[in-house]
Amino acid sequence: MRAFVFPGQGSQKVGMGADLAAASATARQVFEEVDEALSQNLSTMMSDGPEEELTLTENAQPAIMANAIATLRVLENDFGVSLTDNASCVAGHSLGEYTALCAAGSFTLADTARLLKLRGQAMQAAVPVGVGAMCALLGADVDKALALASAASEGEICELANDNDPTQVVLSGHVGAIERAVAMVKDHGIKRGVPLPVSAPFHCSLMQPAADAMAEALAETTPEPMSVPLYANVTAALVDDPAEEQKLLVEQVTGRVRWRESVLAMRSAGVEHFAELGGKVLGPMIGRIDREARVTSVITMEDIETLAKELS
Repeated sequence: MRAFVFPGQGSQKVGMGADLAAASATARQVFEEVDEALSQNLSTMMSDGPEEELTLTENAQPAIMANAIATLRVLENDFGVSLTDNASCVAGHSLGEYTALCAAGSFTLADTARLLKLRGQAMQAAVPVGVGAMCALLGADVDKALALASAASEGEICELANDNDPTQVVLSGHVGAIERAVAMVKDHGIKRGVPLPVSAPFHCSLMQPAADAMAEALAETTPEPMSVPLYANVTAALVDDPAEEQKLLVEQVTGRVRWRESVLAMRSAGVEHFAELGGKVLGPMIGRIDREARVTSVITMEDIETLAKELS
């Protein structure tokens, strides 16, 4: 069994998608459709920068999605390798869950771009700059991270945002609580705490205004049935009911990204091969979660050709 998986924020960089667009009309069409949906020349920003504009959450989210869907469409249209025939399920990390839904036909490309643009804007607007922060805990498991978060909170928000793999957990919350958490890591048997260069405290209860905004948006753009089922971030469980997934996408804004558990659940269900489309971020995580899992990260045209030969 095989899963197609899609990366989250942090995988953006200037130049993304440029070589693919130069080599394939299919990729260019994806980028043009996203530009049109957003009334914005996002594809030029992706290829030429400036980096500080591309890194803005409202731009990074649709850009990462567009790059991943362009990779998938080239695989499907240019090489005749369809997701439906070659994947038993899909999953994505945070915003990657929207990409996964687009890949599975639950959202159109244009709607996915608009939803992610709004999601980025709403997440940025939910908390004033300087109020929130995030940190990565290296060498921490969930129990240690939760104990640290509780000790560091002191009446402020300090919550577990991402359970990425056995070596990395991310905390999110008020800046003071996150600074205390970084200072207290050794007391909790954690190797290191690293402040993250993010513009907002994602995936914690401070994001509730953004969750409310996404609830409204998703009520107007509801998911359609999926061609293959999806493993949801907040439950790490299989979902194939669009109405259930609509609720889970709202919960995802404030909820924990259970990526480690999702990978383990897919492995338990029989997934042996993970194909990461549009990034090389999830592949290393999956390798740390289960060394026996086979991972293919697909970014370049050469990567796509290699995967196509394997699957055809």
